[in-house]
This record gives sequence, C-alpha cells and structure tokens, in this order.
Amino acid sequence: MAAAVLVSIGVGVYALAGDDRGSDGSTTSQGSGGQNGGDDGGRGGDSDGRGGPGGPGGSGGSDGQSPAPDGSGQPPQIEEGYATDTTSGISIPVPDGWLGAPLRAGAQVTTEASYKCPADATKTCTRGGAYSSPAELLKLKATTAEAAAKEDIAQAAEDAYGTEGYGKITSHEELASKAVTVAGEKGYYVRWKVVTGKGDDGYVESLAFPSPADSKRLVVVRFGVDVSDKAPRQSVIDEITKGIKEASIDGGGSGQGV
Repeated sequence: MAAAVLVSIGVGVYALAGDDRGSDGSTTSQGSGGQNGGDDGGRGGDSDGRGGPGGPGGSGGSDGQSPAPDGSGQPPQIEEGYATDTTSGISIPVPDGWLGAPLRAGAQVTTEASYKCPADATKTCTRGGAYSSPAELLKLKATTAEAAAKEDIAQAAEDAYGTEGYGKITSHEELASKAVTVAGEKGYYVRWKVVTGKGDDGYVESLAFPSPADSKRLVVVRFGVDVSDKAPRQSVIDEITKGIKEASIDGGGSGQGV
C-alpha cells in the first residue's frame, strides 16, 4: 500500500507518518485514500475534507469534527490491541507487527514494515494496511452495504496502488464479492487483485456495513496488502474483518456527525 502515513489501504500504502490527517487512512504503500489524505499518505486532502487516498500529498482538509480534549485533534485510543473509530463506533484489531491509530473520523492499522514507493522513491509505502471511514466522507451514493462496497472498490484500488505510488493499475481480477457479518451487522465486501505498473501487485478490498453506532449510516473499511513474500498473507484481511467489533466507548462519542 502506499502512504507516508497509511491513511487508506492498499498494497504499498504510504507508511504512517505525519499524523495531521483527519480521518484519512491508508492501507498499503500508497495508502488507499484516507478521508483527509495528509502527510501520512494519501494524495493530499481535498478542501471538502475528503482527503486523499493515502500517498504523498498535503495534510488534507478538515473533516469538520471537533478536536480531542487534549487539543491534538485526534480521538484517543480507546482499547489496547485495537484502533478505535469513535465516529462509526467500531474497533479494528491490530495484528502483531502492525501499528494502529485513531483518525478524526475513522481508524487505521498498518504494517510496521515500510519501503520506498516504486513510482516515487521520495515517498514511503507499507506492506499492508486498513482504515475505516463513514461512507458519506468517501462521497459514496449507495445506501446499502453491497452497493457501497461495489461502488467504492475501484477508487479504493486506485488510492492504494495507483499512479502516485505504483505507476498505475494496469489490470485487476475480482477475487470475491459476497456478504459477510461484521461487528454483528450484515455487511458486504468486494476484493480485487490488482496488477501495478511498478513494484509489487496488491490485494485490495472494500468492506461496507451499517455503523453499530447508527444503523442508518454505512461505514467502509478499505484494505490493501502487497502481493509479496515480504508482506502479510492475503488471509490477514479476513482475520482483521473477523476481529472488527462494536467499540466500547464510555459516555457515548460514537455516531458523531462528519
């Protein structure tokens, strides 16, 4: 996934670096598009707060959320071993050898291992990553989990393994498109294997399901993992998915507006 700070997912996602992203997250070396993009990967955030996918790029626009009580602008990590998304009310498990961090409107996990992005050696990519975001911040029009996952996958793939970190995506193969239960909610995911112009190919996935904090709103988790013997196995995507749970947040705080 690409990314200097995994703000999105995707193989070669930019490694988690600057933490000035909002809810942007990245999945692999290039960072599969976080909501606020940012130094941590992402093509740079848009002024509307959507943020870039996760590659090089600016700090990203504000997503409209209030800063944390400590003034850091980031919500606190709620539970050890998990990256907590207080906006959507979910906690994402942090596998061994990975790093987890909350985002202003989401959460992300990325591998500690990183490398120089194939298409731009001035940027850093990671071997794998995942991040969550409210579907509305990704500008998705779909109102069901299945439709949202299908609508999001192409952009998720581009954000994670596209032009900035890996030259471009030359082709893709759909590996799966099916229903799945996540955090007690009926969700859906679409997974692709993408072939890149430079460097390792990657596995990318868009997983969508109703937010445990507000069933009327959808949350999307984007994944990106390099196809490499130096990267986690593809099965880590399923392991993370199975481990996603409803967040335990004292005093509310979930389901906040974005």
